[in-house]
Amino acid sequence: MKLTILGGGGFRVPLVYGALLQDHAEGRVTHVVLHDLDPARLSAVTRVLAEQAAGVPDAPEVSATTDLDEALRGADFVFSAIRVGGLEGRANDERVALAEGVLGQETVGAGGIAYGLRTVPVAVDIARRVARLAPDAWVINFTNPAGLVTEAMSRHLGDRVIGICDSPVGLGRRIARVLGANPKEAWIDYVGLNHLGWVRGLRVAGRDELPRLLADPDLLGSFEEGKLFGVDWLRSLGAIPNEYLHYYYFNREAVRAYQQAEKTRGAFLHDQQARFYAEMRNPDAPAWKVWDRTRAEREATYMAENRETAGAGERDEDDLSGGYEKVALALMRAIARDERTTLILNVRNQRTLSVLDTDAVIEVPCLVDANGAHPVTVDPLPDHATGLVCAVKAVEREVLAAADSGSRASAVKAFALHPLVDSVNVARKLVEGYTEVHPGLAYLG
Repeated sequence: MKLTILGGGGFRVPLVYGALLQDHAEGRVTHVVLHDLDPARLSAVTRVLAEQAAGVPDAPEVSATTDLDEALRGADFVFSAIRVGGLEGRANDERVALAEGVLGQETVGAGGIAYGLRTVPVAVDIARRVARLAPDAWVINFTNPAGLVTEAMSRHLGDRVIGICDSPVGLGRRIARVLGANPKEAWIDYVGLNHLGWVRGLRVAGRDELPRLLADPDLLGSFEEGKLFGVDWLRSLGAIPNEYLHYYYFNREAVRAYQQAEKTRGAFLHDQQARFYAEMRNPDAPAWKVWDRTRAEREATYMAENRETAGAGERDEDDLSGGYEKVALALMRAIARDERTTLILNVRNQRTLSVLDTDAVIEVPCLVDANGAHPVTVDPLPDHATGLVCAVKAVEREVLAAADSGSRASAVKAFALHPLVDSVNVARKLVEGYTEVHPGLAYLG
């Protein structure tokens, strides 16, 4: 089975390959094709994978190419993890937004809109090529903003594109762990959009254990989200929000922390990865050791400003191991082998949330089999969550309209409608600022 990884020179590719190395069942991936526009990054990652595979019998073959059509032909699965504009683009997204006093995070607020405007045209081109060159392939999208990009691609690939994210998985795992439950035996009632969802229940053997967690302040304050949001706020919500909702619920504090930080997250990662790829130009450098050291630093500093604002302290050791690669592998297994499972995924709504239309991509538990991912019926969202979900989905639709038409007015409208942008004048300044620093936004008239 052939897996094509778009963004194959990206830093986190070894996580995906490491998951594949642990899969020895029949029908597994036997050939991995890495595609990237940067030959040097491809070379660096290929070296890391070669050291990973050393001594592993029947490790999947790895090849690399800068030719997108060549990479896609004959693919059974396409894993999309591209970064349009690179980490320099992410740093610019943050800088332009913070200069206007609003959030520049890569998936939330102004930064997420700018990233989406750059990425959607490229993702749509990829979707069209997949439809033409590999019509039977399944596309697994991890490219951010994951929900928005998945929806853009679904207009050309239908339900054969599925978005994944590790945040809901990590959240469910932490809740189950603190309750003394096995995460594999728990049903997580999670619903929303990508990076905008809530756990409303966690059932073990048919019993909802979340009320027990909410009733115990010591338990509730003992894990990441309890520390991040505070016990009182979680009990007021009656649910556990995705960590990215910290940007909404504590926006003023988050913006101030990012403005005062020595470096934004994008600038930090840009410099960190530049050091990694520079070190990899040395043919004698121990590729795997260098990569793993860099990965550990990256994971430990994740959402550091938010945790500092909340006084949440360092991340728990159990939360430093990632997880999206495991979701990707479980999804591929379920489809390729008809190994039925339940995963929280980004898929078209169908009739799951009545407040959204059928084509809107949402993030919910799905039953997965050989025919793809099927969203499970969920209870309606409470009013406070419905308001946020509908507002952000309206923003996403304006981003898609701007990317499709090249309309600058639609781009301004997308920024202005976002709950974290507080003025139409600021929205206009953001569009001006982003079009100045991003050549990829020249299409906006």
